[in-house]
Amino acid sequence: MTAEQVEPEAADGARAADKAGQDVAVAFGQTLKTLRVRAGLQREELGRRLGYSASTIASFEQGRRIPPPRAIDQADKELSADNLLVVWKEPMEKAQYPAFFQGMAQLEKQAIELLMYDTHMVNGLLQTEEYTRATLAMRRPPLDQETIDQRVTARMARQVIFDRRPAPLLSFVMDESVLRQRYGGAGVQRGQLERLLLIGQRRNVEIQVMPLNCEDNAGLNGPFTVVTRRDGKKFLYVETTNVSSLETDPEQTVLAAARYGIIRSQALTPRESLEFIERLLGEL
Repeated sequence: MTAEQVEPEAADGARAADKAGQDVAVAFGQTLKTLRVRAGLQREELGRRLGYSASTIASFEQGRRIPPPRAIDQADKELSADNLLVVWKEPMEKAQYPAFFQGMAQLEKQAIELLMYDTHMVNGLLQTEEYTRATLAMRRPPLDQETIDQRVTARMARQVIFDRRPAPLLSFVMDESVLRQRYGGAGVQRGQLERLLLIGQRRNVEIQVMPLNCEDNAGLNGPFTVVTRRDGKKFLYVETTNVSSLETDPEQTVLAAARYGIIRSQALTPRESLEFIERLLGEL
């Protein structure tokens, strides 16, 4: 089967998964509304108890926005739902991600090592909220505001990986051009560079920059991620526009890990990279 034949099928599958995620959000919202009405609460009152506006509660109930796990737990308690809402946490968490990323989102939770090479933008695990919001707002065709809010929340939630114990080993290599892009303006860029410097100080994190003047780059095929799970199994994740692949073939995953090792050796060292980011920050 040729690549041209596979891609439409993959796109159809992604659309079906997105539709399933929307259905989950709508079903949860109907349950939330039923329990709220049963408890005799207006949206304003439930929102006050949960720390949200009435319009946000309406978005939850209409399936237009996915509440974070903490809000689901709190709503279950406030509405005396006896875990009728809590059981939705896992499917709702999955539904908050685009269909093409759901598998990778689950793998991140099980990873003991992540090797990430990026060429277009800062890796999602390193992004500030402002950077995430700015880059999502650039999408064409445009995303609606509620979808942007949902994806920002989901991306920020993934960053709990930095506080996980035991701490996974996290290696990031990114092209210099990624750091020089002023997506969202100089203020957003400044905040993003400052975050990189902060995260780069962590003992389980290495951030490296592939300089523009580098004469050799084993990563010309584009960005990719190699995930090692707790059981030692490796996965190769590659993403293009709204399409992704998650490769489990041992030969491909081992070769990708080896390629990453070469890329890392060609890039600036972690210390040199943080010094380089500091210089960029000083130029703003």
